[in-house]
This record gives sequence, C-alpha cells and structure tokens, in this order.
Amino acid sequence: MKIAVAGTGYVGLSNAILLAQNNEVYAVDIMQQKVNMINEKKSPIVDKEIEEYLSSKKLNLTATTDGESVYKDADFIIISTPTNYDPVKNFFDTSSIDAVMELVKKSGSKATVVIKSTVPVGYTEGLIEKTGYTNMIFSPEFLREGHALYDNLYPSRIVVSYPKNAPELLSKAEQFAKLLQQGAIKKDVQILHPNCTEAEAIKLFANTYLALRVAYFNELDTYAEVRGLDTKQIIQGVCLDPRIGDFYNNPSFGYGGYCLPKDTKQLRANFSDVPENLISAIVESNTTRKDFVADQIIAKNPKTVGVFRLTMKANSDNFRQSSIQGVMKRIKAKGINVVIYEPTYKEADFFNSKVIQNLDEFKKISDVILANRMSEELSDVKDKVYTRDLYSRD
Repeated sequence: MKIAVAGTGYVGLSNAILLAQNNEVYAVDIMQQKVNMINEKKSPIVDKEIEEYLSSKKLNLTATTDGESVYKDADFIIISTPTNYDPVKNFFDTSSIDAVMELVKKSGSKATVVIKSTVPVGYTEGLIEKTGYTNMIFSPEFLREGHALYDNLYPSRIVVSYPKNAPELLSKAEQFAKLLQQGAIKKDVQILHPNCTEAEAIKLFANTYLALRVAYFNELDTYAEVRGLDTKQIIQGVCLDPRIGDFYNNPSFGYGGYCLPKDTKQLRANFSDVPENLISAIVESNTTRKDFVADQIIAKNPKTVGVFRLTMKANSDNFRQSSIQGVMKRIKAKGINVVIYEPTYKEADFFNSKVIQNLDEFKKISDVILANRMSEELSDVKDKVYTRDLYSRD
C-alpha cells in the first residue's frame, strides 16, 4: 500500500512511522530541514518512541517536499497539517488543508484522502462539496505531545469515519482502520466508524472534556491556595471516588499545548446557535487561572522573574500555547523583568525576554522562578520556586 502523509508534526510523523512498518510511506513537508532530518533517521520533534523507531526500526519511509509527485499514485493521502484557531474569524484556519487538496487535485490523484487535522464540526462534508473530491474520510487523532507514537502504538480507540451520504466509503474507512491496527502493538482495540460530522464532534468534545478536568482541579487549587488549605489532601479525598478517579488531576498554570486551547474555542464557536453555559465557562476558567497565578507572582514584588521551561509538558519541545507563556505576558505587562531558561530554544530572546542557556546563571539572577512542572534541576533553589505541581506528572 502506498501512503502519503502531508505534514510531519506530532500527528503526521507518528502516523507515518506507524504505517511505514508495513507500507510504502512518503512524509511530505514544506520545510526542507525537517525532510532532511527524517531521511537521516533523526526526529525533528522530541518524542521518545519516534526517535527510537526512526533510528532503529526497519521502516519503508521517505520524506520529501514534492507532494504532488507522491500524491498522484498514492492509495491513501493523510492530511495532518496544522489548523490554528483564528480569533478574528472565530474559527479554525483550515487553509493548510485547502493547500494540500489543491495539490491532490492538480496531481490527478484518485487516492482516498484521510483528514487527520482537527477541524470544525461539519468541515469534511463541506470540503467534499467545495472541492468536488468525493473520495474523502475523516479520522480524529487522540494523542499526547511527546508521546504521539506511543499513543498510536497503544491506542485507546481507533475512529475512522465516512460521509453520511457516501456509505460506499465505509469499506475505505474499514481498510484504513485495519492499517492503523496492523501497525499498533495493542491489537485489542475498539474500532468505530461513525459519520464524519459525528467524528469531528467526538474529537472536539473529548478534548474539551479533558480541558474541563484540568480547569476543575485548577479551580480547586485556586480555592485552596486563597483559603490556606492543603490542595493535595483535598484532591486525594475527592479522587478516591472511582467515578472521579486518581488521574489527570495535577494542578497547573492552566491547560495549554496545541490542542486544548484551540479545540475548546472552536467547540464554543460551534455552539453559537445552541444553548450552553459550560463550554464558555471552561474557556473563561483558563483565563482566570492564568490571571490568578500571575497575581500571586506580582504580589511577591520581584525585580526579576525566571521562567523555567516554556514547554507545556515534560519531555516535550513544543511551546505552542503553553500556559506559562500567558502567565509570563501578564507579569511583563506590570513592568517586571522576565528571563527564560529553555534549553531547546536556541534564540537569544523570546518575545523580548532574555533567554539564558546557563542554568546556574538563571537561578542566580531570578528572584522568583516560575515552573509549571517541578524538576530535580531546581531542588537547590526550592525557596525561589513557585509551582502548583503536586505529583511531578502531566
């Protein structure tokens, strides 16, 4: 089976590697540097399993910038390009998908296109109508940044949908699901084949529920901090209820990363003509949490605040929409000097804040150190650290 994958971020590269174990796979990206790294068996992103599989596993994987040439005779084309949220339009920016589809049509391809980018509810069927390209299905992705390939090797579920008015594409959805299952280590996994619009809703509602859970424990922590209570004792007592569960309950500076902030806002936009209170409250709660954390730091009257890591999660190199950036901007707005320690960032400054590569220097000049997740590297300056991390996990 010849498969082309457009986009080599967490979603695209993890799927390309998963499928390249048993298929001829071409990873397409517009950045030559990423293409070169993949062809040299080096990962352009931080992900333990991606790095391991690229360097040591037998994969039939070639990276290229020439999408048109590989699209034309592919059996499947997976689109996994970024869809950032546009606050002006109040909608996902799906222009990257449109650009890939233009090339697919230009190539004369007859491949089944699989949309894996996160999209608004109703998008796939609208794209079919707009482009006239009817051989298209949608498959949402459920992965964590930094653990993308692991989550494809051990999937919680596989969802591959088909258009409501094209039941003949169910066989293509089933075929693609089997390819994903074939590459996974976990074989006993439930496979669902809803219609495309329902599958799009699955992705947005799933991520919004995760954001809800983060926001809930963050508000619990805000309450405990204001009242002088022990957050950990409260969370332990709450989470021993099996209906709630002792997981995904570690307080933070807010939910962040690439998916949750944009997916919650997109779902809220999809509710524009539907009664709701909760979805908007989840989005607003995240803003309130970052305001609260920033106010706690500002109240300490520091001359210099050190930001320890820009990343959202441990073992990740992705800064996109990390909550600590929102806190940082609020502190800077008060005229407080902010410096950053981020070893994966090689520039001299980040949004006009100095980036310090030497950790000892960073510790010395920082009056308060802001750490979304605690690290052993800060154990010698614990008295300077402000964190709400209780469990040293994401």
